[in-house]
Order: sequence, then C-alpha cells, then structure tokens
Amino acid sequence: MAKAARKTSSRTSPLKALWRSPAALVRRARRWFLRASLALVAFFGLSILLFSVVNPPTTHTIVSEYWRLGAVKRDWVPIEDMAPVMARSVVAAEDARFCEHWGFDVEAIRSALEEGGRRGASTLTQQVVKNVFLWQGRSWLRKALETFITPAVEATWSKRRIVEVYLNVAEMGEGIFGAEAAAQHYFGVSARDLSAQQAALIAALLPNPKERSAAKPGDFMRKRARQIADGAATIQRDGRAACFEH
Repeated sequence: MAKAARKTSSRTSPLKALWRSPAALVRRARRWFLRASLALVAFFGLSILLFSVVNPPTTHTIVSEYWRLGAVKRDWVPIEDMAPVMARSVVAAEDARFCEHWGFDVEAIRSALEEGGRRGASTLTQQVVKNVFLWQGRSWLRKALETFITPAVEATWSKRRIVEVYLNVAEMGEGIFGAEAAAQHYFGVSARDLSAQQAALIAALLPNPKERSAAKPGDFMRKRARQIADGAATIQRDGRAACFEH
C-alpha cells in the first residue's frame, strides 16, 4: 500500500506538466489563438452577410448614448423613402470619391498624411464598419479590425446598401441617429421631404454632431452647407452618384 501511495504521489498533474514545459504551453496558446481568430472571422463574416439584407437592430454607439442620455431618437427609413439629395449630400460631405474606391480612399489617406494627420480620411464604408460592427474611439485594435472588415463589406454589400445603412446609423445630433430622426428633429419634416439646403445642413454637422445644430447654424455651418450643396449637385452632374442612386 505504501509503495502504491508513493507512486500516486509522484505522478504529475497535466496542468503542472504543461507549466513545466514551455513548448507545450506555447503550442496550447497557439491553438487557442487560432480557434479565437477563426471564431472572430466567422462572427464578422456571418454578420456582414446578414446585414447586407437585414437592417442592424442597433449599434454600440446607439446603446452607449441610450445608457448615457436615457433615450435616443432613431427611425429606420429605406433609402428609397429619403430625398435623393440627402444621400448625395452626405457623400459630398464625407466621401466624394465614394463610387470610385473599394473601401479606402488612397488619395485622401495620402493627403491626410502629408498634412500630418490633422484631418481624417475615413470613407463612408469605414464609418459604416465602425458604427455597425465596432466602437468609437481611437485604438490600434479597432483600426486593425476596421481595416480587415472594410474590404469584406465592399465586396458583399452594394454601394447603395452602404449609403442606406450609413444614413440610418450615423449620429446626427446628440442622441439623434439617422436622417429620418434628424429631419424631424431639426426641420419638422420627414427625410423624404428634405430640401437641398436642409440636407446640406444635416450633412454639415456630421463631423461634430454633438456640438453643431442644423436648425441653428452658425456662419461656419452655413458656409459648409453651401459647399456641400454645390458638391452634391456636382457629383450628380458628373455621374459620381450613379453607384448609389440606382
């Protein structure tokens, strides 16, 4: 019996053996990393496919603002039920070469780098990815995921779908999400009835929606809205709106 007890006590548990073998620990960590990576790819892949036809029920930003404010305004409206000038205005304001790139605007990125990174170069697709699949704020992890997901969205969704989702999830005021809620809040009309000037004013507040108001624009907002209105008319004339209007 004593001999058997000594044999039992001399056995090493699998966990202890693992910690005593760095190579085994590395192999196990590698397997778990691979499994986690595959699960992450599968999750985003299925989500991208699903949201190409199903409207995202909410986003991280919407939930965060709901918890912060206690309520948010948001009404999902199909793009065909919005004034076409609303889509042209946000494209003119945020991503004038939207129909010409595959998710990343290389020229805008180059210009931003030459200016020392003082202005952003995110495309509408990147902003949709950030809003729908990720979170706000700056981090290398979020940027890496955004870089990975953006081409997949471009390959799976139509340009029209990207604009439609953007117009329904973008923050357009404190606690206000989407063009329909913005149109009602600022002008008392539906997104279908927005004028070119009203659409341009909503688009002008997009870079800083918590600090700007389309209903009470200052001199900068008015000037910016005029530029956006001109840009929206230009991209319609030269065909740069064709990819999301049909």
